[in-house]
Amino acid sequence: MWFKNLKLYRFTQAFELEQNALQSMMQAMPFRHCSSQEISSMGFVAPISGDASDDAQLFHWAGDAVWFRLKREEKILPSSVVNAELAEKVSQIEQETGTPVGKKVQKEMKEDIIQTMLPRAFAKHGFVNAYISLSEQIMVVDASSDGSAEVLLACLRKCVGSLPVVPFAKSQQQEVLTSWLLKDAPEGIELLDEAEFKSPADDGGIIRCKHQDLDADEILAHIQAGKWVQKIAIQYKERLSCLITEDLSIKRLKFTDLVIQENEDISKEDMHARLDADFTLFVSEIDAFVKDLGAIFALEED
Repeated sequence: MWFKNLKLYRFTQAFELEQNALQSMMQAMPFRHCSSQEISSMGFVAPISGDASDDAQLFHWAGDAVWFRLKREEKILPSSVVNAELAEKVSQIEQETGTPVGKKVQKEMKEDIIQTMLPRAFAKHGFVNAYISLSEQIMVVDASSDGSAEVLLACLRKCVGSLPVVPFAKSQQQEVLTSWLLKDAPEGIELLDEAEFKSPADDGGIIRCKHQDLDADEILAHIQAGKWVQKIAIQYKERLSCLITEDLSIKRLKFTDLVIQENEDISKEDMHARLDADFTLFVSEIDAFVKDLGAIFALEED
């Protein structure tokens, strides 16, 4: 259950959830498989088991944190297959009638072909995980793009009603990230060997480096030329490593053995107990990390 990419949000007003009422709220959008004529569907499933039955609990509550899991199903219907079928039918009609098939008719034919193929199409599944920390008043979504995160937020709002969150950082933080290379990095932050630099100009160049000493003169020359840090790899208190971006999104999150081994005494065969322990551990680590980020970037002043 360890999240890999984090989109961070904070609540703009005090937010609470009532555990006893939450299940009935989540039943507003349980996952259901696509019908024969649907190309996609989405809904919430039990975070630990992935169950979507009527009696499945569609959240997992541990301490002051609540874990949600959105499941998406999409029919695989390649456009090349649809277009090939359309071209064959259009060619047949034109040969029989001797007149070209207009674009409007072709569009209607294409829609009919899709509806005919959908019941036989294979389906692929994807998941978006998220948790709300009620103690820290933040929300963390395991997503690499704003679009995927916003989909989950919209679905959760449909269930719980109000979800007053905003991105954790209201403004871009390139200047602060760049200062880490010119001065000492904040306490607890160790710079690794990967970064991306970009000129603030609209048509500015981008420089990416990996396995590179960020103290090297050639790297500092890019900063002196006016480029700012867009992304930089860090390690936090020997607990986790990640790539932190200018909007404080977290990518390629990995925990060190120091953290992972804390739950090694719990058997993986007891899936529920192990995932519950892993989730509790994960939340405690991320809550501490995000709290420190808020202090480092002085976000309380935004």
